[in-house]
Amino acid sequence: MAVITISRQFGSGGKALGKMLADELEYVFADSDIVSKIAQAANVSETWVENVEKEAGGKLSRVISRMVSKGLVDKVLKDDYGYIDEEIYLDYLVVMIAQIAEEGNVVIMGRGSQYILRDHPDAIHILLVNEFEYRVKYVIEHHDMPYNKAAQMVRSEDKRRASLYKKIGKTDYDRPDLYDLVLHMAELDLETAKNMVLDLVKAKFK
Repeated sequence: MAVITISRQFGSGGKALGKMLADELEYVFADSDIVSKIAQAANVSETWVENVEKEAGGKLSRVISRMVSKGLVDKVLKDDYGYIDEEIYLDYLVVMIAQIAEEGNVVIMGRGSQYILRDHPDAIHILLVNEFEYRVKYVIEHHDMPYNKAAQMVRSEDKRRASLYKKIGKTDYDRPDLYDLVLHMAELDLETAKNMVLDLVKAKFK
């Protein structure tokens, strides 16, 4: 019943690794479907949730610093909003990630899941990092775009990630001791990285 969270620097291959792990383990891969679940629960469009998600951050430190209580779950799941803003989105996010983790056998991509599930007994937290030029090369190869555009995308995503965590008071998001395994992808291919994570899962749940 493992829960694997994948945090990554953009362009380090985190989403590809997450999909590979989910396929190998026959786990649920929770990424864009988190947006779908929130949209359905809040009775709004996925586009609306995606737009709010991009701007989220101001309330997240308050939300993820507390336990996911029954009162919060009841409030979120019983209210028929038909509307969502940053605060409502963040409440939903905590509840949905907590529910997904409770079901187990899941790989969860980003969205602060390493913080939300930091005390979950069955969670394994993975971080992927790489140097800037390697990440630009990865984006060029996987998104078929020229160097300048790929470099701009990596810089933009780095800035957005840093800004989000700064707003939530979590400037330590790349600190190694927050994770069970840190993968430096300049030294690894995705298949090797996958096998390293699988070994960790087997060791934890043998």
